[in-house]
Amino acid sequence: MFRTARLLALTRACRPRYNIIAYARNTHSSAHAAMSKTNPETKTNAEWRAILSPAQFRVLRERGTEAPGTGKYNKHTGEGVYGCGACGTPLYKSSTKFDSGCGWPAFFDALPNAVRQIQDNSRGMTRTEIVCSKCSSHLGHIFRGEGYPTPTKERHCVNSISLTFADKNATKSEDK
Repeated sequence: MFRTARLLALTRACRPRYNIIAYARNTHSSAHAAMSKTNPETKTNAEWRAILSPAQFRVLRERGTEAPGTGKYNKHTGEGVYGCGACGTPLYKSSTKFDSGCGWPAFFDALPNAVRQIQDNSRGMTRTEIVCSKCSSHLGHIFRGEGYPTPTKERHCVNSISLTFADKNATKSEDK
């Protein structure tokens, strides 16, 4: 009973409760603009649209969210490295992935300098958005102090569609 109640509470906390398009329009803050100007991987929206699928573009570039429980990497357990779905930059080791039960892949720590953190004051709360440090694509959010038994006490809640995976035992990464 307790586990079911906790999972329900986590699902509610993770569930997107906003209009994705309106949210995307309102989150292009000066911090995002500043990063884009100094970022070597900056592309125009037209260039990103040519590279990414429409669903990837919506999440990675317009800061959307995929539906919980639908992502390719939510229950994925392979050994390797998760990378940015837009530019391929390595972001997370599989050894830092854990099952949070919220419907999205969860990690307790990123590779050094792989992600940038941006304060996100949307939806009437303060959260920490995480973006790829190379191309500034939206990955998800960091949540702290939720009681998970992880070394960092953090949960990096990442959209599966924002990720690729390079299997430790394979020579090529999986398709986006």
